[in-house]
Amino acid sequence: MVSAKTIDAVCFDLDGLMFNTEHVFHEAGDILLRRRGHAMTRGAMNAMLGLRPLESFRSLCTHLDLCEEPADLLAESRIIFESLLDTRLKPMPGLIELLDRLDAAGLPMGVATSSPRDYLSAILGRFSLMDRFVVTLTAEDVTHGKPHPEIYLKAASVLGVSPEKMLVLEDTQTGTRAGSAAGAYVISVPHEHTADHDFSGARQIALGGLGDRLIYDLLGFA
Repeated sequence: MVSAKTIDAVCFDLDGLMFNTEHVFHEAGDILLRRRGHAMTRGAMNAMLGLRPLESFRSLCTHLDLCEEPADLLAESRIIFESLLDTRLKPMPGLIELLDRLDAAGLPMGVATSSPRDYLSAILGRFSLMDRFVVTLTAEDVTHGKPHPEIYLKAASVLGVSPEKMLVLEDTQTGTRAGSAAGAYVISVPHEHTADHDFSGARQIALGGLGDRLIYDLLGFA
C-alpha cells in the first residue's frame, strides 16, 4: 500500500496537466485544420495527445490522410498557438496550491514533458515556476518519447528516488502508460479533452483535478 511515507518525489506532465495548453492547442489546431476543410475533432485530438510535436503531427496526417509535410503543419500551428497564449494561457485549477504544499513538505518535484525545451521554458517562465523544480525533462532529453518509460525512469534517477516511490501526475493515456511502464505510482488527471482516454494503467484517477482529495490524501496533506 503506497502512502505518504513511501512517496519521495512528484513528477508532473506539463501540457493539459499543469496548464490549459491542450485547450489552447485544440483552438489553434482547429484554426489550422479549418484552413484545410477539416476540424479538430475528438479523434484528431486523441491521435496527437501525449506525443512529441513532430510525432503528433505525423499521427494527425495519418488520421486525416493529409498530404502535407508534418513539419510544415507543426510550424504553422506554432505560430497560431503562440498568438493565442497571451489571452488564453492559465494554470490548471489547483496547480499553484499543490506546488505550495509540496514545497512546504520538502518533496522534490520534476516535470517530464513531450514538448521541446524552449517551449517548456517559455510556459514555466510566464509564471516564474522554473526554479520550483529539481529536474525538467523534455523531448530533447530522451531517445524514446512517451508512452516509452524512458523519460520517467530518467526523472526518478535525477530526483534520486526509485520509480515506485515517485508520484507521476498525467492527463493523457500516453503519459499514463509511460509512467506506469516506468513503475511509478501514477494518478491520471483527465480534463475535457482526455475524459475518454484509457487510464487503466493508473493507480488512481483524480476526477477533481489537481486539487482532488485523493492526491492530498496520498501525500498525507490535511
